Amino acid sequence: MWRALALLALLVGWPRAQAEPPLKRPNILLLFADDQRSDSIGAFGNPHARTPTLDALVGRGFAFRANYCQGSVHGAVCQPSRAMLLSGRSLWRVPMDLAGIETLPLALARGGYDTFLTGKWHNGEAAAVRSFARGRALFFGGMCDHTAVPLRDLVDGALTAKRTGDKFSSELFADALIDYLRGRDPARPFFAMAAFTAPHDPRQPPEPYRTQAYADLPPPPADFLPQHPFDNGWLTGRDETLLPWPRPEALLRQQLAEYHGLIAHLDAQLARVLQALDELQLRDDTLIVYAADHGLALGSHGLLGKQSVYECALGCPLLVSGPGVPHGETRALTYLLDLYPTLCEVAGVAPPAGLDGHSLAPLWRGAAAGVRDTLFLAFENSQRAVRDARFKLVRYPHLDLEQLFDLQADPHELRDLRADPEHAATAARLHAELERWRAATGDPHPLRVAKLRARELDLSGRARKPDQWQPDWIKAKYFAPAGR
Repeated sequence: MWRALALLALLVGWPRAQAEPPLKRPNILLLFADDQRSDSIGAFGNPHARTPTLDALVGRGFAFRANYCQGSVHGAVCQPSRAMLLSGRSLWRVPMDLAGIETLPLALARGGYDTFLTGKWHNGEAAAVRSFARGRALFFGGMCDHTAVPLRDLVDGALTAKRTGDKFSSELFADALIDYLRGRDPARPFFAMAAFTAPHDPRQPPEPYRTQAYADLPPPPADFLPQHPFDNGWLTGRDETLLPWPRPEALLRQQLAEYHGLIAHLDAQLARVLQALDELQLRDDTLIVYAADHGLALGSHGLLGKQSVYECALGCPLLVSGPGVPHGETRALTYLLDLYPTLCEVAGVAPPAGLDGHSLAPLWRGAAAGVRDTLFLAFENSQRAVRDARFKLVRYPHLDLEQLFDLQADPHELRDLRADPEHAATAARLHAELERWRAATGDPHPLRVAKLRARELDLSGRARKPDQWQPDWIKAKYFAPAGR
């Protein structure tokens, strides 16, 4: 008799009580920083980073250690970075205002998710109103004084009048997110995005984080140079004017300390958000994604900003923690735009056609070792790069100049191997791959131009240019008369 029952069970399946329960769709919390370098997290070996909350996420989640923003069509790299993230499309296949795009929150809403936004939105007011059901403490723009953020709310499909925030930016956005978590509809899964403006300049960490930062002045980065050795096409952009040339190490160390102070303060606000998740018993049902739009040079290669294709500028952190995600890390080549299909897969939502990203879930599940063999980076029409697991080729079309780096032996990109005959075949292979990526992404700019620029640009003694965003104490500190 038992043999007959066993055979019947094999034919029709085990009783319902023994079947695996259906996978519950997780809540999704996207925590997004602005201008944060990949190496600014303590768990990744930075002794000057005070990031216990991020360290804990690394300790319990999955880290993508070779994650990138694909690049930018202009100096405000944060805008195209967000456009790519929210569309799942590559740089030249998405409008900056996301017009006509089913954004990530819209796709998740189509699948039944409640959607909420707080913080920075740099892709037009119409796209924010169209994409999210609700929003509080929204900042529309690229940068502002962290202590006087112009804010609006999204209520019933419309934006409220502007008001000025009464707290530091990271606190404002954490408060709004926590309030949403406490008041949300518990019957629906949620997608909540908190886009912090830290650690973007002005580098003005609040007390006591400012005092703590000055007590631990970091050294210049390992790839520090007083000035970039040639004109990369953006040596005099706004970000680059925040210190004079050659870069004074003493002032650079202070800016690095302030940068770490902003991150430490942001980390404390993340701790408040995660504590709220725990108090509401939502942690076990919530996928937490932490990322940043891109990195920042801050002295690397003699640069200060993010307008280059060096690792410091376009590399950015990506951490995923939550149900079904084991502890671990990967060096697979990934983009921020991969998050769109990844989160759709986790949410059980069919992504729209035409995405350029790939789901990263197979990487943490151990089902794949990578999602692409090479990766393409671009800035305006002046810089291009392609890398594989080991080598990276950088091309400057307006100079007819190339660099080749062995990122395994030289992760800081200090030793250019392009002229070494031993690496000629590697350079030729990667140059062909660069052309292939140009065609695949619709890059409209050629790798060779008829009119070349001069390589040399001597900026020694050039005056700094304070702008409207810098508070008075920062102007006094970094934009004092020459010789300070």
